[in-house]
Amino acid sequence: MSEVQLKSTGRLLSLDFYRGLTMFLLIAEFTHLFNFFVLPQFEGTFIHAIGSQLHHVRWEGLHFWDLIQPFFMFIVGVAMPLSFSKRMARGDSYKDLSIHAVKRAFLMLLLGWALYCIDPGEIVFRFQNVLAQLGVTYILAFLIIRKSVAVQIGFSILLLLITEGLYRFFPVEGFTNAFVNGENFPAWFNMLISGEDSGAGWAMFNAIPTAAHTIWGVMAGQLLIGNYSAKKKLLILFAAGLIGLVIGYGLSPFTPIIKKIATSTFVFASGGWSLIALALCYWLIDIKKYQKGVLFFAIVGMNPLFIYLFAHVGGAELIKKIFLPFSNALFGWTGELSSQIILSCIVLFMLWYICYWMYKKKIFIRI
Repeated sequence: MSEVQLKSTGRLLSLDFYRGLTMFLLIAEFTHLFNFFVLPQFEGTFIHAIGSQLHHVRWEGLHFWDLIQPFFMFIVGVAMPLSFSKRMARGDSYKDLSIHAVKRAFLMLLLGWALYCIDPGEIVFRFQNVLAQLGVTYILAFLIIRKSVAVQIGFSILLLLITEGLYRFFPVEGFTNAFVNGENFPAWFNMLISGEDSGAGWAMFNAIPTAAHTIWGVMAGQLLIGNYSAKKKLLILFAAGLIGLVIGYGLSPFTPIIKKIATSTFVFASGGWSLIALALCYWLIDIKKYQKGVLFFAIVGMNPLFIYLFAHVGGAELIKKIFLPFSNALFGWTGELSSQIILSCIVLFMLWYICYWMYKKKIFIRI
């Protein structure tokens, strides 16, 4: 399928691009490319400023990199009504969709958990990564996919209110500082599930508040396939995004924006940026028809589960070992740092090329 053919299939190209770009950035993390940008020798430069935005904020605040997981969880939600409408057009019943949703959610939770067992070589109970979290947010979003907009909004807000209440008022001795790392309800919940506050402050409980991202994605997907003009869809997406930003940043003096424990203000702010990013992609690609180069990123998003798992379990390191001697021979003269950066770029390109090869062979691995 060429780029021209991709355009002719009736796909929502803005969503393909959005998902592909997000996945491209996710797999780039496994090449360690972004780590070079924050080295001391780049301090005070534009490269260092960009590099800082490509790393998580230590605790309170929001960097661009803190938006990648919300983007992905939101995108999964956007794709749900598009996918389910196609399945129902083929004759699937709601029962069929329900079975599919439960299986998919379980597999994402299982795979996300399994990734934590690989490095230590033993069974551990951790569920902080994006796959494990999606296993929860996906099924919560599916439960209300046929409900009204009011119910969907109300349910997402309820999840955030429950989170806010637990963080502030849940009476656990030794865990009474709502927004202090290691002294809050999320740290206690980590202890409850895994026996330790594992993950440097990353909370397993995040799956509950961040379900709002997937639910809002479902609403955006239903909007995009609805019978509205393109202009109205765009305005609604932008307006909803701005509301999220106003609430998130406006309430941050009272509830700090903290990604690691997915505070309510973080969910609102990152959800707002997710909606605005989709609106921008929709405006540029589907309305203005600026579609050149969309395929480059879109193909990465066509096998997101495979390429994420492949890179995560050592695929990126394997590619690095294979190309290391050749990279040193060809680019060693540029200096140690430059040759390492070039090697990371080669690894990233090869990860992309694997996606391209699978796309050309029409190999699409889905659950």
